[in-house]
Amino acid sequence: MTSLEPAFFDCPTLDLAEKLLGKIFVRRMKAGFELRGRIVETEAYLGSGDEACHAWRGRTKRNSMMFAEPGRLYVYFTYGCHYMLNIVSEPEHTAGAVLIRAMEPLAGESFMQERRKTSLATNLMSGPGKLTQAMAIDLSCNGSSLFGEEFHIGNAPELRKDAIGKSTRTGITRSRNLPWRRFIIGNPHVSKAKVME
Repeated sequence: MTSLEPAFFDCPTLDLAEKLLGKIFVRRMKAGFELRGRIVETEAYLGSGDEACHAWRGRTKRNSMMFAEPGRLYVYFTYGCHYMLNIVSEPEHTAGAVLIRAMEPLAGESFMQERRKTSLATNLMSGPGKLTQAMAIDLSCNGSSLFGEEFHIGNAPELRKDAIGKSTRTGITRSRNLPWRRFIIGNPHVSKAKVME
């Protein structure tokens, strides 16, 4: 499995949210094994014109990684209990990121099951807080590159357009009507498979 090169991420955030579907997110653990998940659900966030984006009001210490070059991880803590995994997009100094909302577990399931306290495959990574717990992703991962030793995204065949669902975003109150959520239609690991109205 070849890793995606930096050029893959050099595209508008909405395009990246779609292109990432079906690709394989990989974390190499220090213990010598890998965790892998197929990306099955994403959401796009932009610093301009998107009140739900952390960078809507400008750059802060918390959101500064959203202004980094594409292909870095932006990880933040929310609701007092969950970490969220995002992939930075847009040119450097312009805020944008794709939230990874759900993955299908492919490798390291026993580690994920122990972390998540469940053996049900469809409950391991079927939500943004679940997948970070399953992959032991926290604030120490913020700023990590997808082109280093620990993290990368493996290539996979591009999905057909009719396999990709679109909807408004979930779990937010501002700019909630923007149709910037993408998911693989029919995949049982998607968090909430609703269709575009």
